[in-house]
Amino acid sequence: MPLDRGPSPFTPSHRRFEAMSPLDSEVHPVFHAGRVAVITGAASGIGKAAAVELAKLGLKIAMADIAEDVLAFAAKEVISIVGEANVLVIPTDVSNIDDVVRLRDRVYEAWGEVAVLLNNAAIGPDSKSWKMLDNWKKTFDVNLFGVVNVQQTFVPSMLHQENSAVVINTGSKQGITNPPGNPAYNAAKAAVKSLTEGLAHELRESPACNVTAHLFIPGWTFTGLTARNGGEKPAGAWTAEETVLFMLDHVRAGEFYILCPDNESRHQLDQLRIMWAAADVVEGRPALSRWHKDWKSLFEEYVRDGLANME
Repeated sequence: MPLDRGPSPFTPSHRRFEAMSPLDSEVHPVFHAGRVAVITGAASGIGKAAAVELAKLGLKIAMADIAEDVLAFAAKEVISIVGEANVLVIPTDVSNIDDVVRLRDRVYEAWGEVAVLLNNAAIGPDSKSWKMLDNWKKTFDVNLFGVVNVQQTFVPSMLHQENSAVVINTGSKQGITNPPGNPAYNAAKAAVKSLTEGLAHELRESPACNVTAHLFIPGWTFTGLTARNGGEKPAGAWTAEETVLFMLDHVRAGEFYILCPDNESRHQLDQLRIMWAAADVVEGRPALSRWHKDWKSLFEEYVRDGLANME
């Protein structure tokens, strides 16, 4: 049976969390009419929603995705907002470095800069720890090496721009709390968290650098990736638009970890889950103790007490 170790050293902050309104923050110089956004995974879900919202702000949009027909259809909505001259539609397989280089070259030839790089393309095939090796490779090729390919290709050019720019890598809560069910996806997203932290540090330490990095961590968002069986949006999920608007507000505020809530998991609950996962290491508990039969009830008690203390 688990030992009673007393209070956890991981006591969450009691600071109340409130989503910012766009009116509460200054206009970030990258979210400005005439500047350029590059979005991977732009054919649907969060990527498409980001293209739409940034187009509403007057940015020029380069939309990249491997699904050519779906990408072309999504681009019609973006074009209707910002005009055909301000949209590039570039079929791209982010796991193929030649495709990514071609994407960069097209954008810089057309517009000469990138203000917003949303490194968002991802897939979610099933996986097991000792099975489905092909799915592991596919997942890592897109979800990890796709991010690396885009980052390595675009950031050197962005560093030489006079104006400020942001790199936003899309991570996942699954890459932090590691819930059972899809270990390949979790592992790839955990790596995205690590590499984005490293990027942020290196940019921060670079002299006269006008580029910042941000880790975008969506909550439960209703997209093609999460709604495999189709149907209506569950009440607990946010729409892709809600998630993107939240992200944009918190990039404006200069935050690195953009941890998005949803209608089922408020920010305080996410904090507690993350604190518990980290304490598995510090306190020597079993791996993924939150789902362990001997620890599950203690986790639930920890959450109840933690939420009560945050009120």
